[in-house]
This record gives sequence, structure tokens and C-alpha cells, in this order.
Amino acid sequence: MWKKVLWSDETKIELFGHQGKRYVWRKPNTSDHPQNTIPTVKHCGGIIMLWECFSSAGTGKLVKIEGVMNGAKYRDILEESLSARDLRLGRRFTFQ
Repeated sequence: MWKKVLWSDETKIELFGHQGKRYVWRKPNTSDHPQNTIPTVKHCGGIIMLWECFSSAGTGKLVKIEGVMNGAKYRDILEESLSARDLRLGRRFTFQ
């Protein structure tokens, strides 16, 4: 059954670190010491969004997502990437 399932996933890669909170353990009154600081990049430094599909037969096309992902853009990606011939899944498969 799993041989006929096509999985998809997307990911966001932040080129200079991550936007989450970071914690630094330090002794009292040493917060401004260089060894106790973490450099930052203003304005995020760049983000790339990627989409990929894969199955037991292999991987599909890696797609760079430009701008905001919406329904129309997702349909375009699926139309470009889900060629049954290229994915070697036959005509009937489950898209997960």
C-alpha cells in the first residue's frame, strides 16, 4: 500500500539563523561581555521556501516558492510537479 503513496512537504530555511528566541546562560553583570552575546542580522537576512514530493519510487522536483504560498500557487506547483510518468507511481496513487 505505501508504494502507492506520494508524500509532500515544504520547509522554510532561514539563511542567517532562526527567528525564534535564543537564551544565553551567563553570570550576573556580564551581559555585555562579547562571549555572552549572540550576533544578529537585521531584517532577517533572507528566507527561502522549498516544496518537494517523494514516494517509495524516489523524489519529485524540488521547487523554490517565490512570495506567499496561496491556493493558486500551490495548484501550479502540483501541476508542474505531479507527473505520474516522472513519479513512476502509475495512474492511481494517494497524495498525502
